[in-house]
Amino acid sequence: MNPKRGTRFGLAGLALTALTSWLPGSAQAATPDLTCKMHFNLHGWSAIYKTSSGTGTVKCSDGETAKVKLSQKGGGLTAGKSSIENGVGTFSGVKSLNDVFGSYASANAEAGAVKGAGAQALTKGEVNLALSGTGSGINLGVSGSSFSIEPYSGTK
Repeated sequence: MNPKRGTRFGLAGLALTALTSWLPGSAQAATPDLTCKMHFNLHGWSAIYKTSSGTGTVKCSDGETAKVKLSQKGGGLTAGKSSIENGVGTFSGVKSLNDVFGSYASANAEAGAVKGAGAQALTKGEVNLALSGTGSGINLGVSGSSFSIEPYSGTK
C-alpha cells in the first residue's frame, strides 16, 4: 500500500465529509432526549363524566422549568371523587420543554377507597408520560380520558 495514496484518500474523505455537512438537508445528529419530571397535585370527581384539575412544576435536565396547569376530562363508567397530592410524572421522548405541553391520550382502570396508589400511562405522539402518586377518595370504574398540560401563569 502506498502511504501517500492512503493519506490522499484520507484527506479527500475528510474534505468530502466537511463539504456534505454544509449542504442543505444533510444528516445531522439527532438531539438527545431530555429527562423531564413533573411534580403535581390533582383533584377531581366523576359521575359517568370524569373531570380533574391541578397544578404542577416540570423540570428538565437542561435546566428549564415551567409551572403547569393540568386538566383531565373523559367519560366512561366511573363514579367517585379523588385527590392526588405530591404526584410524580416522568416524560420520555422529550427534545425541549415545549414538547410536554398539549393533550395526552389515556385509558385506565381504577378501584380504590379512602387511600390508594395508582399509575397511569399517557401518550402524545412520540412523547410519553408515566404518572404515579398516592391519594385519597373513592373511585371505581373504567374510563378513557384526555389529560392536558398547559403553561400556568399562577392566575385563574
